[in-house]
Amino acid sequence: MDIDLLALPDDIAALKEIVRGAMSRADAAEADSAAARAAQSDTAAYIEHLKLQIEKLKRALYGPRAERTARLLDQMELKLEELEAAATEDELRAEQEAAKAKTTTVAGFTRKRPSRQPFPEHLPRERVVLPGPTQCFCCGGSRLAKLGESVTETLESTPRTFKVIQHVREKFTCRDCEKISQEPAPFHTIPRAFAGPSLLAMIAYDKFGLHQPLNRQSERFGLEGVPLSVSTLADLIGATCVALKPVYAFIKTMVFTGGRIHGDDTTVPVLAQGQTDIARVWVYVRDDRPFGGSGPPCAVFYYSRDRAGIHPQTHLAEYSGIFQADAYGGYNKLYVPTRSPGPIIEAACWAHGRRKFFELADIARNAKRRAQGKTPAFVAPMALAAVQRIDDLFEIERGINGQSPAERLAVRQQRSVPLVTELESWMRAERAKLSRHNDVAKAMDYMLNRWPAFTRFLTDGRICLTNNAAERALRTLALGRKSWLFAGSDRGGERAAMMYTLITTAKLNDVDPQAWLADILARIANHPVHRIEELMPWNWIAPQSQSSAAQVA
Repeated sequence: MDIDLLALPDDIAALKEIVRGAMSRADAAEADSAAARAAQSDTAAYIEHLKLQIEKLKRALYGPRAERTARLLDQMELKLEELEAAATEDELRAEQEAAKAKTTTVAGFTRKRPSRQPFPEHLPRERVVLPGPTQCFCCGGSRLAKLGESVTETLESTPRTFKVIQHVREKFTCRDCEKISQEPAPFHTIPRAFAGPSLLAMIAYDKFGLHQPLNRQSERFGLEGVPLSVSTLADLIGATCVALKPVYAFIKTMVFTGGRIHGDDTTVPVLAQGQTDIARVWVYVRDDRPFGGSGPPCAVFYYSRDRAGIHPQTHLAEYSGIFQADAYGGYNKLYVPTRSPGPIIEAACWAHGRRKFFELADIARNAKRRAQGKTPAFVAPMALAAVQRIDDLFEIERGINGQSPAERLAVRQQRSVPLVTELESWMRAERAKLSRHNDVAKAMDYMLNRWPAFTRFLTDGRICLTNNAAERALRTLALGRKSWLFAGSDRGGERAAMMYTLITTAKLNDVDPQAWLADILARIANHPVHRIEELMPWNWIAPQSQSSAAQVA
């Protein structure tokens, strides 16, 4: 913005008015941009909806031409689901930007939403009658007469049971001034939502925690007598993710304030044009319980389209401390001593190192092959000896798990140091006898080339022997791949990463994820942002049964 400095007034009040005007125009521009993005997302979702309808009509008209057609319809359903959720996220952000700009000049658009039919009559109704006013809101008079009532219906669920909660707001008219008084409309978990917090939590947890895609959930709801389309469910997922963003942001901050974290990644297929690409989901876990730390256990997930090293470097840009991970080359820049804001100390995983030897000395697998009449694989004696030596270290670690760093370090100095020293000498002596192409030599090189990182646990009681904390966190996602097969889009992958963060953190704190999500969804809109930690799983107390003050009819 060009400003003629010579034309500026000398009056301070006038200058403030110019600055306020500039800031207002900037906010309005940002709101216009958000509205445009929301309109674009809505258009993309509507186009995909029409494509899906065309394909379904073709299939109905000409019959199933091939199995590929059925798979195509499933892919289109998933893509539409992700676009609907993304459109809702963008629309809510546009509304937030418009409210922030405090302007009515923001370009608007009309979102074509799935039509909502009245709730089925067979569902029981629970009337929660809000107490009426005792005096006129206008003049303060007490001569009130009931005029009528307003009823707001919200679909809520209890396990395997659905009900419609009617929030009744009685209207009273004042006989003195003829004005009407009525309590304000009840709070909704998400804007314009007809679903209660427990239902929202169930849909989100079934999708991300139990790996049930929305098309399967929609079918289940229909069989239970509550028709909810995939588009409607996707709309609820998008709005739920927007509501839970502050919780995700706080958990992410807590993970990276730890002095030691675990990191790992895994593949996740993502839907592309006519095929699936292999994307990545990264996890970083803070778990201080093995060394008796007081920090809460928590995990944060990220999604990326590929496995380029720039992704973990970006995730850990503000972190400094101990990082336990595998030997992925993309981490190497993190270990540069001159790195800003501080050095990251590498701690290698002995489970990874042991696994390479174990694969060459799997006696149980060979016994199974013999029982099946198959030729047993070769068991390398040196690999078996390495596994036995490493297992001695694991046995020591099991005895000191949960003790303080000082206690762990003392035991390691006394018992583990001699074993590690002897193991290194043995491996270097045996490695000199082997060809570089030998499988056992490759397993030895994996550890010997990173020996300082493998032995760092001997000088720091906080370091664990393995990176199992991160691998356990990824196990849920690995199981889910068998159910949902692939993510529908990059935006869908990002939403999944956010929800995996919340669900995994709840499990790390031995909290029921669905009950926790339902409670915080019911409270978060009215909860002060500076007290967001009160909603975290490590501070959460399961709510008691509904207050007896509610009137049920």
